[in-house]
Amino acid sequence: MRIGQITGEYPPMQGGVGAFTQELARALTALGHELFVFTDHRAQRPDGPAPDDPAHVTADAHSWGWGTLSRIRRWAGAQRLDVVNIQYQAAAFQMAAFIHILPMRLDNTRVVTTFHDLLVPYLFPKAGPLRYQAVLTLARSSDGVIVTNRADEQRLCTEKSIASLRHIPIGSNIKPCLPPDYNRSVWRAALGFQPDDVVIGYFGFLNASKGVDTLLQALRIVRNNRLPAKLLMIGGRTGSSDPANIIYAREIETLVEDLHLVDHIRWTGFVDSVAVSGHLAACDLIALPFRDGVSFRRGSLMAALAHGCPIITTHPQVEMPELIQDVHARLIPPDSPTALAIAIEDLAGNPDLRAAMGHNARELSQRFTWETIAAQTAAYYQELLDTPR
Repeated sequence: MRIGQITGEYPPMQGGVGAFTQELARALTALGHELFVFTDHRAQRPDGPAPDDPAHVTADAHSWGWGTLSRIRRWAGAQRLDVVNIQYQAAAFQMAAFIHILPMRLDNTRVVTTFHDLLVPYLFPKAGPLRYQAVLTLARSSDGVIVTNRADEQRLCTEKSIASLRHIPIGSNIKPCLPPDYNRSVWRAALGFQPDDVVIGYFGFLNASKGVDTLLQALRIVRNNRLPAKLLMIGGRTGSSDPANIIYAREIETLVEDLHLVDHIRWTGFVDSVAVSGHLAACDLIALPFRDGVSFRRGSLMAALAHGCPIITTHPQVEMPELIQDVHARLIPPDSPTALAIAIEDLAGNPDLRAAMGHNARELSQRFTWETIAAQTAAYYQELLDTPR
């Protein structure tokens, strides 16, 4: 198949949807398909295409306004695409309205929309319920819809006039690949950690839904209780797409100072995937206190699972039978610094449990390999192509 991917972000831009699209493109190419990507102009590389990226990338969207429609139509026609997959996340498309009618303008091509979440776009002041209606318009006008988690599947299952709905999970955008001659003790020392420090890792951008404020308050509690805990903040702070992250990042920086934690936190900044692997392996545990509950749509969770990390995260909003308490992760209530602090102290004093949880996390991650995800996605594309409109 000749497969098009439309995404609001793509490497070298920083963002989970862009990284997902690139990994999916690689895996689909390995199955023999040809991949074409239409994305933001900021993904244009001055030194030419990345040597490890098999997709044909057209970075031609200088804004996601109405004028981009005609460019997308010309692109889809010129590439003779069999199917177009919109990788939808409102922030990645700069909260633009036009993307929600895009399938109607690509009437000669089958269009699939992957919803990375169902967060609504900004349309205009006081748009209210119209914003979710825009999301539904996109779903209903697509030939097929992919959701990445069970909660979104349950929500869209109740909506009428969606032609076809499929649940296909995401995988880890960070493959476990330690740097050559990796030495965990040396790596930790280079970050400024002492041998007896309990290193708590956090991976991902700073976003209000991720509960970083809860994590900072829990760190203050455990340090007051004389646990030698340090926090390793892995990755870029805000990403390329969501301006709300910048506001939240400023709030977090202020909170760090108010809690007197500046000397107990290390920030890596945006680093390549090999460095992320090294940082994850250097941690004693990973804390992901999502305010809206843990979900397999979270790339940071998938990375922690793939790296066999002991994980503390929050109870899911919908049932996740695959994720078992104290087998794959320690599950706590959201917005509870006290519960998070207790979990940190408990796991810090139980290395055998941490080791078992890490082993089980790595085994669970094998359900979410890119080979499996690409095979399911390609089969869904073909199913839609074989079905009369």
